[in-house]
Amino acid sequence: MAKGASARAAARRQKDKWKAKRWFSIRAPRNPWSFKVIGETIAEDESMLVDRPYEVMQNELDGDFSKMHVKIKFRIKDVVGNDALTEFVGHDVMKDFVRRQIRRDRGKVDDTIDVVTDDGYFIRIKPFIVTRSRVKGSQKQETRSVARNEVITFCAKTTWIGVQQALLDGSLEEKVTKAVSKIQPVRAVFFRKSQLIQDGVVIDDGPTLEEVKAAEKASIEAANQSSEDVVIEPGESDEETVDVAEIGDDEISDDSLAHEENESEEPSEEAGEPTSDFESMTVVQLKELLKKAGKPVSGKKADLVARLSE
Repeated sequence: MAKGASARAAARRQKDKWKAKRWFSIRAPRNPWSFKVIGETIAEDESMLVDRPYEVMQNELDGDFSKMHVKIKFRIKDVVGNDALTEFVGHDVMKDFVRRQIRRDRGKVDDTIDVVTDDGYFIRIKPFIVTRSRVKGSQKQETRSVARNEVITFCAKTTWIGVQQALLDGSLEEKVTKAVSKIQPVRAVFFRKSQLIQDGVVIDDGPTLEEVKAAEKASIEAANQSSEDVVIEPGESDEETVDVAEIGDDEISDDSLAHEENESEEPSEEAGEPTSDFESMTVVQLKELLKKAGKPVSGKKADLVARLSE
């Protein structure tokens, strides 16, 4: 019995690890996505997030629904506050999409190319070429050689950021398609996989994280302000709820204020003015008359007129 009680006491003293964890926002790389929020993850400590992989479909990242079969791979490299900053480490085409490209009486040419970009990034790219008809072994070899030469030449003259954009928007596929079509008509050309093997020179282009967060905060505040401005109390029109304090200084001149003061003073000389005169006055003028008479100034225009007519 004592043993069971001690076990229950030890269980109560045990730390709840789930309550110790907190949520972190996962942000895409600075260039070219400007620290866009792409997801959330949970961890007990910041050190547990470093090198954690994260995958997202390209249509969710860029809004291009023709790329629903492309999976973008990121890796968390740093944590700043509640933001987990990632780096692009490659992409992968879904296997079912690759299988749909292979049919009878079609040729398949694939390859694995290791290249170094202009800024020193060592990457691996795997092109996949589908021809319109069967091809001989010599044609496959020549097609593979032309595609390899095109990819190596492009990557050697382009930075890692430029290679990312070319892989994701299809511009590199167009270059390879144009080059290999001189040998054999092709049906499809795409890059089945890309992989970052070694980092190179980091280029800090684009807005900083502080600038991005400030812009996000400003947009939220602007949205809240606009929603507050359109709120109108029920039963009151825009004309009846106008107040001098809400009108800008540039919209009111001294002459207009003096003119309104004179108009507000004239009806106060006669206590028995008809109700029709009060109806023609503005809410501001009616409130001035009520203030001078020592009466409440709250309520709608009809209430103000009735109060002055008493």
